[in-house]
Amino acid sequence: MKNFFKWLKNTTKVKRWIFLMILGAFLVCFGFSKIFVSNELGLKELAEIILSFVIGFVFFVVGIVFIQKRNLELLIEGNKSGLTKFDKNNMENNIKGPNIVVIGGGNGLNNVLKGLKKYTNNITAIVSVSDYGKKQIASRKELKIKPSEDIKNSIIALANDTTKMEKIMNFKFDGKFKEISFSELYLSAMEHICGDFAKCVEQSNNILCMTGKVLPVTLDEMKICAELQDGTIVDEKDKIAETVFEKVTKINRVYLNPSNCKVAPGVLNAIKEADAIVIGPGSLYTNVIPSLLVKNVAKTIRESKGLKIYVSNIMTEPGQTDDYDVADHINAIIEHSGNGIIDFCIADNGEIIPEYLRKYNLNGSDTVEMNAGKVRNTGVYLLKASLATTQETYIRHDSDEIAKQIIELICSDLKFKDKHNDEQYIMLNSKLKNANKKKKTKKQKQVKVISKKENKRAKKLSKFSNKYKDRIQSIKESDETRKENLKIQKKAEALLKKEKK
Repeated sequence: MKNFFKWLKNTTKVKRWIFLMILGAFLVCFGFSKIFVSNELGLKELAEIILSFVIGFVFFVVGIVFIQKRNLELLIEGNKSGLTKFDKNNMENNIKGPNIVVIGGGNGLNNVLKGLKKYTNNITAIVSVSDYGKKQIASRKELKIKPSEDIKNSIIALANDTTKMEKIMNFKFDGKFKEISFSELYLSAMEHICGDFAKCVEQSNNILCMTGKVLPVTLDEMKICAELQDGTIVDEKDKIAETVFEKVTKINRVYLNPSNCKVAPGVLNAIKEADAIVIGPGSLYTNVIPSLLVKNVAKTIRESKGLKIYVSNIMTEPGQTDDYDVADHINAIIEHSGNGIIDFCIADNGEIIPEYLRKYNLNGSDTVEMNAGKVRNTGVYLLKASLATTQETYIRHDSDEIAKQIIELICSDLKFKDKHNDEQYIMLNSKLKNANKKKKTKKQKQVKVISKKENKRAKKLSKFSNKYKDRIQSIKESDETRKENLKIQKKAEALLKKEKK
């Protein structure tokens, strides 16, 4: 009985449909009673009976349909009421969510993964391994440790407990191997056990209980080279930005050496089966484009039936994308990977705190401008959203906002395909509603906190200042304008004296 009353709570949103069913049943019964009571039936009486039958029947059917739909929503949300004995974990295992592939590297990629894991368990992070050729310390050479920084960061981003996983993976031992982190030792040990680096990363997905999986884009030693507009060739990734500054030129193209890097096992299948392929954000010429240059990766993306989404960078990168706008980023990807590689572009149109911007400007970085007309000419649909947030002293992508934009695109696609009653659509839609509610309540709390602080300040002021606050403000303003006028008058007098002389 308790479970029944829980089922009738306001949060379940079921009572309205029960009321509609009762109303429908009442109208049908009213129609029957009219037939039994009336001795003669005229046109007016017949019309009343037919109308009550039709409306009553429609109300009853609509009520049943929407109750079933709401029950399914509650089932997917993992509501532990009398409606279901399934718990949330079982439900999430049964419905994994849309299959999303994210391609790139660096902090941008990890922010996307952190947001998406709240909506789906079906995530594949395809990470560029581009740190080959760097000078390695003796202990790394001794253990034959492969570059794995981007893979490690993606594992952290997809972990159930990101904070603890970050501490474990970045932990360093004392003694001979003090420069080596636990993640490097772990991946090296796993490679020896599995006999293959790709298998070792794939097996780690289950061992570390991650949401989704991480795959390296290639197992070959991937060396990123750049050809500048003045014809200079830079064959070291870390020297690209420095050389661009010295030569006062721009990057014409980037390429891989060797050019025929083989794609890692599982990467192409993941792209083929994806409902959505997310490219970026990240370093355009050293993370995003190099991943697409690996053999058959760009071709498979172009041929894929999934949504192709590019998440644009918020800030330009000194020595790589100076003075680039959103369209320039898109054009660079198309020039390297071919047309049809991007369907949608999500770009930032939010406000950034000036103090943070100044720090970036001092280092030669600026905001990526959004020229909607230029983006339209690329054949890509532009989606504007407030993506920027601040973490410590850095401007970063808001992981929740990016994920929300991607999931809304997938929901729109399901709607277009007439899958309103699909379990996946209902699950994503309910999660989006919950995310929007949380965002609203968070904003309301922030507004309340600010208003409380303002009220406290007002209380601290004297009765006189509270009473004549507006008058005091106007006096201050008029006093400031009087001072400015005096300055202008003095300047004018000084100019007249000069003219007389």
